[in-house]
Amino acid sequence: MRLYASAPPRRTTPSPAFLLTVVTAALCLIGGLLLAATGRADAADPLLSRGKPATASSIEDTGYEPAKAFDGDGTTRWASAEGSDPQWLKVDLGAPSAVSRVRLVWEAAYAKAYRVEISADNATWTRLATETAGNGGTDDWTGLIGKGRYLRIYGTARGTSYGYSLYEAEVYGTPDGTTPTSTPPTTPPPTSQPPGTGAFTVVAAGDIAAQCTASSSSCAHPKTAAQAQRIDPAFYLTMGDNQYDDARLSDYRNYYDKTWGAFKAKTRPVPGNHETYDPAGPLAGYKSYFGAIAYPQGEPYYSYDQGNWHFVALDSNSFDDPDQIQWLKDDLARTTKGCVAAYFHHPLYSSGGHGNDPVSKPVWQILYDAKADLVLNGHDHHYERFAPQDPNGRATADGIVEIVGGMGGAEPYPIETVQPNSQKRISGPYGVLKLDFTDTTYTWQYVGTDGQVKDTGPTYRCH
Repeated sequence: MRLYASAPPRRTTPSPAFLLTVVTAALCLIGGLLLAATGRADAADPLLSRGKPATASSIEDTGYEPAKAFDGDGTTRWASAEGSDPQWLKVDLGAPSAVSRVRLVWEAAYAKAYRVEISADNATWTRLATETAGNGGTDDWTGLIGKGRYLRIYGTARGTSYGYSLYEAEVYGTPDGTTPTSTPPTTPPPTSQPPGTGAFTVVAAGDIAAQCTASSSSCAHPKTAAQAQRIDPAFYLTMGDNQYDDARLSDYRNYYDKTWGAFKAKTRPVPGNHETYDPAGPLAGYKSYFGAIAYPQGEPYYSYDQGNWHFVALDSNSFDDPDQIQWLKDDLARTTKGCVAAYFHHPLYSSGGHGNDPVSKPVWQILYDAKADLVLNGHDHHYERFAPQDPNGRATADGIVEIVGGMGGAEPYPIETVQPNSQKRISGPYGVLKLDFTDTTYTWQYVGTDGQVKDTGPTYRCH
């Protein structure tokens, strides 16, 4: 339940048709630059609060000061004293401003009930929005109408036995109520860069959002999302089955969006088999939720470059589609990058419950012939890495390294039949892949939700 003052803030995304219209208009305005589809009507308003003076009712300890919630660093946070209500966090925007949006990224210690308030004089406060049934994750209040210099988050009921804690509190609007002229504050998906740009990090996971929220201690995807955000990579990959059980748009909004949705604009997804179960049509909810992020080239398969790497995102639900297969061959023939990584849902080799999936073998052959280096998959809910091998499973130095990373939040599957060339298998601890790339090499770590490294892969040179 939500209670509103003035116009009701909206946390839902627009219809697919409207989203396409927005993306098309953006493409025309900036000459073809692909913008991240955020689904926020007021996304063009600039960020006002970054680095501004902040105060709070209390802090838990040194290192959790209020300024930490406004520093743009997703690994730092403000935390109040534990065990008492109310508590508040306040920012001085520096000048009277028209505030249109407030985005809050909660730590595990979240607010069950709170108010967003604004003031011109730091004494008299006007309510912009009220939350009465918070469940953590990310709250994105848009469509707000309020003017003032000071904004505060006033917590009245804790969601846990601890205090209140925010990784980030972002206030968007326009100083003095003027018309915004800045570009959107969200980060677009990675774009092509020339060789020589050096090292970068990517976070990846598959099989992510079960139908649960941070209010349940057994719910894993809020924890993997928090770990993924702490790593703060160049961008994120998902390897399918992003939302369970049948990937309806409403489920994406209720579950995935509250955790991994915090960095949707930096995410490069692919669909899994659960995305095909949507009663509205195969991939309907997936396409509506991600929009142009998942369909930058008009299809659920696409490619892009980062540094000296060429990334290929594929839809393994339709590996029998001759158009996708021909596109893949043409795409690999065109790339001039020295290193190639591909990712899709169904692994050719797996020691888990689903086991080997021969549907991927023809694609593996195409990738192998193009001297691809790395393949990332989900589907089986465990972590596993393989030594370089060819499409027939023969170990070879010029083979493809495959990593299964299906531990993003769905219930773990046991290891059943260990496959040849499997070097490491972990089932049980949830986590994410932290992949480190240079212009000529790659390596990775499997990082658990506790922040501990569970496995470190070898360092490989690109073919």
